[in-house]
Amino acid sequence: MATFTPDINNNIFQLAIQLVNQSNRTIFLTGKAGTGKTTFLKYIRDNSPKQMAIVAPTGVAAINAGGVTIHSFFQLPLEPFLPEPTSRHQLISRLRFNSEKKKMLRQLELLVIDEISMVRSDLLDAIDTVLRFVRQRPQEKFGGVQVLFIGDLLQLPPVIKEQEWRLLAEYYDGIYFFDSLVLKESPPVYIEFEKIYRQRDEAFIRVLNQVRNNELDTKSLAILEKQFDPTFRRKKNDGFIILTTHNHKANDINARELREIQQKLFSYPAEVEDEFAERAFPADELLQLKKGAQVMFIRNDTAENGKRFFNGKIGIVSRLEENKIYVQCRNEETNSEEEIEVKKEKWERV
Repeated sequence: MATFTPDINNNIFQLAIQLVNQSNRTIFLTGKAGTGKTTFLKYIRDNSPKQMAIVAPTGVAAINAGGVTIHSFFQLPLEPFLPEPTSRHQLISRLRFNSEKKKMLRQLELLVIDEISMVRSDLLDAIDTVLRFVRQRPQEKFGGVQVLFIGDLLQLPPVIKEQEWRLLAEYYDGIYFFDSLVLKESPPVYIEFEKIYRQRDEAFIRVLNQVRNNELDTKSLAILEKQFDPTFRRKKNDGFIILTTHNHKANDINARELREIQQKLFSYPAEVEDEFAERAFPADELLQLKKGAQVMFIRNDTAENGKRFFNGKIGIVSRLEENKIYVQCRNEETNSEEEIEVKKEKWERV
C-alpha cells in the first residue's frame, strides 16, 4: 500500500491529526490548492484507528479520495430533501440496507466527506437523517458519528436548479453545506492549511492568493500586466497549457496537437474490472501518446516514490515503451530537468 507522510514540522497538520484521532468533534478542514488536504485525507485513511467511510459528491472525486459517492453510500434520491417530518419519513422508508451495511453504519466512527464545497445543505441534512435512524441515536447529530469535511469553498460550488432552490429556500439560508440545519445547531471546528507545497515562488503565491480572494492590489496587478503580450504566439513545447470552457474543446485541441507530431503512436488501454460507470472514470479509458507530446499529471506521486510529481505538473514525453512512459520535467527543488518513469496507476471504486 502506498504511504503518505505528513509534514512533521507543520503544527496545524499535527493538530488536525490529533483532533481526528483523539476527539469526536466535527471538523471542517480547508486550504488552498497545494496545501496538503489530499495528503492529509490519505494519511488519515491509512493510519487512523477509527472505523471510517470516505464519500464525495461525484464519482471522480470519490475515486480520487478512495471512497464512494454520497448518494450510493447512503441510498439517497437525486431530488431535493426537505427537512420536515414527511420528507424524513419518506427518505427512511426508501432505505434498503442489508444487515451487513447496517452493521457497518452502526460501527462507523468517522465519516470523511471530501470536496465538501460541492455538497448542498439539504444533502447534508439527508445524511444526518439516515445516520440518526440507522444507528438508532435520533438525538445525536449524524447519529453520533464524527464527521470530517474536507474542501475549499473557493473552488466548485454546489449545483442547484432554480426550481430546486424555490423548494429549498423556505428551509435554508443558502445552498452550501454550512447552511444545513444540522450544522446550524453545532458548527464544526475550523482548520485551515496555509503552507503551500505545490509552489515555491513567494511572489507568485502572493498573486494567486490575491486573485483567489478578489483582493488584487496594484503591485500584483502590475506583475500580471507585465506578463501580458498581445503579440504572443505559442511555440512547440513551450510548456504552456491551453484552458478551454468545455471538455470537448480540450479533447479536440489535444487530438490535433498529437496528430501533428511525426512520431510513432503508442496506445495504453485501461483495464476496467467489475462495475465502473464510464462517466466516473478518473481518466480516459484509452491513453494515446507520442514522443514529444506535452502531458499533465492528474494525481500526486506517493511519498515512497519520492513525490516526483503532483497533480497539475506539466512535462514532455521523452521515451515510450510498451509498458512504460518517461516524462521530462523540471525539478522544482534543483531547478533542473529530470526524466521521470511513469508506472501504471490504479483507481479503485471502493
